[in-house]
Parts: sequence; structure tokens; C-alpha cells
Amino acid sequence: MVLRSAYTPSSLVLDARLLLEGGLGLVSISGEISNFVRASSGHLYFSLKDSGAQVRCAMFKLRAGYLRVKPDNGMLVTARARVTLYEPRGEFQLVIESLEDAGAGLLKQRLEALRLQLQSEGLFDAARKRALPAFPVHLAVVTSATGAAIRDVLSVLERRFPSLQVTIYPAQVQGVQAPAELLAAFNSALRAGHHDVILLTRGGGSAEDLSAFNDEALTRAVAGSLIPTVSAVGHEIDFTLVDFAADVRAPTPSAAAELIAPERAVLLRGLTERQLRLLRAWEQLGERLQQRLDLAALKLQAQHPLAQIARDRAGLQTLRARLRDPREKLNRARERAARLNVALRALLQSTLLSGRQRQRVAIARLDALSPLATLKRGYSILLDEQQLAVTDARTLKPDQLLQAVLAEGRIGLRVSQ
Repeated sequence: MVLRSAYTPSSLVLDARLLLEGGLGLVSISGEISNFVRASSGHLYFSLKDSGAQVRCAMFKLRAGYLRVKPDNGMLVTARARVTLYEPRGEFQLVIESLEDAGAGLLKQRLEALRLQLQSEGLFDAARKRALPAFPVHLAVVTSATGAAIRDVLSVLERRFPSLQVTIYPAQVQGVQAPAELLAAFNSALRAGHHDVILLTRGGGSAEDLSAFNDEALTRAVAGSLIPTVSAVGHEIDFTLVDFAADVRAPTPSAAAELIAPERAVLLRGLTERQLRLLRAWEQLGERLQQRLDLAALKLQAQHPLAQIARDRAGLQTLRARLRDPREKLNRARERAARLNVALRALLQSTLLSGRQRQRVAIARLDALSPLATLKRGYSILLDEQQLAVTDARTLKPDQLLQAVLAEGRIGLRVSQ
């Protein structure tokens, strides 16, 4: 055997705790409670034992607050626990996470089997659930007539919607007779035929206290109800089969009352706003109708026989004015034509004189530039055989024939040597 390093008590206990917690961790254990102590701090200390051994257990205040059973000596329980060592004493112990009656485990299995059966039948389908009416008139409450739940519900309803009528159908909410009484009260509410909503409710309690709301017959009645139902059983962490079957599940009775009843102040504000919008719409409608009436009156006046006669008279007067003096218009047209004729003759005479003057000037300029005028002054033009003017004597040849063009006639010439 190999001797390990020397331990101190603290290091040995620490290693042992780590081995236990790492090796076993969270376990489920069943046994009988003994040596039960509830400390002033709220922690619970006890032992779990069987015929062969026992182990010390501790359940701290935070976890103990969620217990649905009341642990006591001699009770058979099933626990979920962490295996560890209490180092200051070097003692093996269990730190309990949850605890339930050992008999409750079988009940829980049966309840889960029933839940799965009802779910497979479609009793919990979201598609079949109905919305609550926005403005309920008459509420049925199935609950204990003396419990805290009904006081909470009535207090909230009085504050939020005091005009809502409430009928209480009393029934035991726990105990052997509770399922039958709850079912009978619920059926009475259905048969009444004048309720908008049915509320099934009770305050918190242990799993056994709430078991009446897991009754199969009651759950089926809630699922088959033709009236919207609300379930508010226990606290927010509690769930029953009735919660699954109801159209709406509320975490507490007070919360259920708030879901069912609209708030009066909010409704009054909404009504005031709608009233104002209605008044504005009514005023606008009146203005549009008055405008249409005015237009219709104008059209009626325009179509009145006297108005039509007046328009015809005005048209006739206009035609008479147009036809009144056709001779006068003809005389004005003749006078205008005469004036235009005089103006046209003056323009023609002026244009002719100006044209003749320009013609004489152009003739004089042409005469001045004409070669005939030059010939009349004694000049002549020599032309060769091709009738081209001779301008250079060096281009002429002996015996070449020429013509001299005079102002009057022509003369034939021959170039001498």
C-alpha cells in the first residue's frame, strides 16, 4: 500500500467532501424522518433512516419555503439531495433540495397519467379555448363562501367594476366531499343560463389541499362548458387539471378578478373619448348635410320657372341688342371700307412715284456704264476672227483680219506688215 502525503483533519475532510460531491452528486432517497428539528432560522434538521442505517439531513430555509408537505417524525418521504460532508464536524450528511410524501409520488404518477389521457382527448387544446367577454354582465364564482379567495375576488371587482353582478355558488374546496360539491356548484352555474363567465377559485395550499381541482369529472365539465371559464387555484406555482381545461388560467384569485372585470376608470375614459369623437363626427355630418342642402337650394332656385323666364328674357334682350341696328353696323363697315380705299390709293400712288424715280436713276447709271456710250464718244472695239476683243497689239499677226465695232456699224480691217 502506498502511503499518501500526510493530511491535516481539515484537508482530509475537504478531500472527502469533494470526492463525495463529485462521485455521487444529486441523488433521490426515500426513508423515515426522525430527530426532526425546525430551527429558529427556518432551517430544517432531521435524519432519514431505514431498518439498516440512518443519515443526517439539512434543508435550508429557502428550499423549505417551497415545501407542500409538513415534515414530522415517522413520516415516510422521498427526497432529492446533494451528498456532502459537514466539514466542522466531519459528518456525512445530505443537503435536501426537495421533499415529498412517499405516498405522494404514486399520486403524482396517477395524476400525470390522467393529464396525458385528457390531453390526448383534446381537452386542453389551445384552439378550443375562448376569449373572455370584454364587458361581462353576470359572473358566477364557484368557491368556498368563507374562504379568503372570495374576499379577494369581491374586493377587486368592487374596485374595478362595481356594476358587475356576482353570484356565488358555494362548495367545499378541499377534503373528501370537495370534488362532488365543486362539480355540483359548477353545473348549477351552467344551468342558470345567465352568466357570462364562470370562475373556479381557491387560495393556496398543499398538493393534497388542491387535489379536488384535479378531479376527472370536474375537469371534463370545465372543458365542455359552453360558458367561458377562468381557473385561479392556489398560487402562481400551483397547477391543477382544471387550470389546463379552463379557457383562461390566472395565477391568483385577485389576478383572475382583474382579468375578468374591466377597469371602470379606463372604461370611463374610453367612453368619454368615444363621445367626443361621436360629437365631432355628428358636427361634421351636420355641416356636410347643410352644405348639400344649400347646394340643393341653389339648384332648385336655378331651376325655378321664374328664374328660367328671367334667363330667357336676358337672352332675348342680348339678341335684340345684337340685332337692333344692322344698318348702323353696315354704315360703319362702308365708312371703314372707304377709308381703307383712300389709304390704298394713296399708298399705290406713292409706291408708283417712288418706283419711277428709282427706275430713272437705274437707267442713268446703266447708260453711264454702257459701252455704247463710250463708242459714241469716238471710240471703237477691235474683234478678232473669234469675235474676241483685242486688247494687246502684240497678239496680232500680219494679214490677220479684224473688225472694228463703231457706235454705228462695223468696219473690216487687215493687219499690215
